Amino acid sequence: MSVTDSRRRGTGPRHDDTHLSEPRPDRTEDHGLRLPIAGKYLLAALRFSLGWVFLWAFLDKTFGWGFATPSEGAWINGGSPTSGFLENAPAGPMADFYNSLAGQAWVDWVFQIGLLGIGLALILGVGLRIAAVTGSLLLLMMWSAALPPENNPFMDDHLIYAMVLILLPILAAGRYVGFGGMWGRLPIVKRYSFLK
Repeated sequence: MSVTDSRRRGTGPRHDDTHLSEPRPDRTEDHGLRLPIAGKYLLAALRFSLGWVFLWAFLDKTFGWGFATPSEGAWINGGSPTSGFLENAPAGPMADFYNSLAGQAWVDWVFQIGLLGIGLALILGVGLRIAAVTGSLLLLMMWSAALPPENNPFMDDHLIYAMVLILLPILAAGRYVGFGGMWGRLPIVKRYSFLK
């Protein structure tokens, strides 16, 4: 009996050869979304780039490499990684609140640990759900500290970054040129899906 005969009778395996002539994008394991290979690499580049933004901020504020933070203002030299922004940038309705946080040791530690954790999670492609929530919260706080934005009634780069952060775990971006696939197979991550 041939494959064609078994198809007509409704018995045997069903084979469809049409997929051989056209490339078929893979589906992400989590959502069934079709994503071409170029899209996977673009997501990986986007994830890595945004991770580098967070990681670089941590490194420059910690060591004072002279880009945004001079050496004498480095955290390791006794500087406060939050005081520059929180003392000078806040405007609008929440300015007093943010000014009161400037230079407090616990704020510095939470901010720096957040930058490091979010940056590493994005670069490695692991823990993207937690990175998306914490990173978006940090970005929304920075956005609200400078209300209204300088060049737009409400939109600025902080909101755009926050939306991208939320999109990355939705698209399972950690699986592309990252360790997200291996991370997702760990028993603890399978048990507690918020760790994905």
